Amino acid sequence: MLLTALFWVAAVLIALLAARYLLRDEIQAALERDPAARSGWEILLLYPGVQAIAWYRAAHFLRRLGFKFLARLISQTARGLTGIEIHPGATIGRGLFIDHGMGVVIGETAEVGDNVTLFQGVTLGGTGKEKGKRHPTIGNNVVIGSGAKVLGSFKIGDNVAIGANAVVVREVPPNSVVVGVPGRIVRQEGRRFPGINLDHTTLPDPLTQALEKLQHEIDTIETQLKEHRKRAS
Repeated sequence: MLLTALFWVAAVLIALLAARYLLRDEIQAALERDPAARSGWEILLLYPGVQAIAWYRAAHFLRRLGFKFLARLISQTARGLTGIEIHPGATIGRGLFIDHGMGVVIGETAEVGDNVTLFQGVTLGGTGKEKGKRHPTIGNNVVIGSGAKVLGSFKIGDNVAIGANAVVVREVPPNSVVVGVPGRIVRQEGRRFPGINLDHTTLPDPLTQALEKLQHEIDTIETQLKEHRKRAS
């Protein structure tokens, strides 16, 4: 009994050490991007985003060997345990950080580059029943905010930031900022678009800005009408 217990303890320790080594990029990403992270072991054992990536790696490996049912079974089990669904057919780069992660969905033909950050509720999905490539390709160093949906078989360029709850349905060039429904580019290559006030801490709401502009024009017209009536009387 003692030897059996020692064997299992040793096996668990070896598995944890192997997992920490294999997930070193993801653990480092969490340490760098999450101010609440305190240690690599805490991240490995308690962060659902890192655990979901570990399950995905196992499922993806089995899928490549031809065990598609077993791979999908593992991914669905991981979904139940972590709240994150990553299809085993997806392609995931290094250093992916899924913050909190509940409700994140990554589709079968999605491709995610290196050093990408996804917040809770993000969907990398398709738009129909077409076969083949039907999910987005995400470039390197991309940040996608909470609840954002990227739908379709197009590319999101490197260094793109997508605001919370945005719905992106067309290609986004590198070094851009996207907000709104549908997603609208509000900054590209460091250039601000006319009429949009953008700083380092806030993302603009295009709909609110349009309504404010419309209200300003209405106020101007009403003022001009009042002045015209005064002159006429």
